[in-house]
Amino acid sequence: MIRSLALILLPLQAAAVTLDMPSNATLTAEDLSTPTSYDMPVGAWSAGGMPILTVAGDVQMQAWRIDAPGVTTLQLLQPLQDQLTNAGFEVLFTCTDDACGGFDFRFATPILPAPAIHVDLGDYRFVAAQRVGDDGPELVSLFASRSSAAGFVQVTRAGVADSGPIAAADAPAVRAVSAAVTGDLAQELEARGRFVMSDLAFQTGSAQLGDATFGSLQDLADYLIANPARTVALVGHTDSVGSLDGNIALSKRRAGSVLERLVSNYGIPRRQLEAEGMGYLAPVDSNLTEEGRTANRRVEVIVTSTE
Repeated sequence: MIRSLALILLPLQAAAVTLDMPSNATLTAEDLSTPTSYDMPVGAWSAGGMPILTVAGDVQMQAWRIDAPGVTTLQLLQPLQDQLTNAGFEVLFTCTDDACGGFDFRFATPILPAPAIHVDLGDYRFVAAQRVGDDGPELVSLFASRSSAAGFVQVTRAGVADSGPIAAADAPAVRAVSAAVTGDLAQELEARGRFVMSDLAFQTGSAQLGDATFGSLQDLADYLIANPARTVALVGHTDSVGSLDGNIALSKRRAGSVLERLVSNYGIPRRQLEAEGMGYLAPVDSNLTEEGRTANRRVEVIVTSTE
């Protein structure tokens, strides 16, 4: 069941946003519908259905292929989302694969058919935005996924007429991070299969990762983008303050917070990550000193793929 937030009947308006796609993008399909309506998702799918915003007017869809092996869905959508924000749009909802609702969300969302766009159910990203003008609202949604060879983006625009192209390939090309193995983290993962992310900051009893920029997160993201077949386990550890059961749960939540940061801020697919917790069972230093307890509050990366 789809839960509709609103039904808006609006007069046609002339001005509309046109997005700049990267220069290595190719238009693969276009659907310029006669005046109709568009049900734009504005929330995740759940057992109770999916909230939508409905607008009447022309509905236009374009599918684009971006020839950039290894590019992430975040790399594909962030520049387009920034363009919408700069053009006065409000982002109403954004999500990734499982957080959107996985299979159910994807098949409740209008998507142009393959091969114009490829959808990996374990690696897609969605953005819904709205701009309200004198003549009523203009809705734009973005849907991105990728294959091993390319990225794919669908742009849907509704509520405007005689508005020109939805998007044009005028922006600089987007490329994936080089696949070269560089840096301490990448070298350690390739040589030993594990790395301690020692720069991450956790306080006693807290599962939240700090807001600072951590170099090991960027290094791990670069490594996983460059090696899309690699999977890793993020393993949380704690100091010895508190019970074993409580610390195992806490350490897993810490690893989970690192996983969520990698997915949301760096565009890493969830299928490359898992989060586990060891509590205080594998210390690297003495828990009798504050310095030792600080060292023991950590997250390790362990390579789990065999490729």
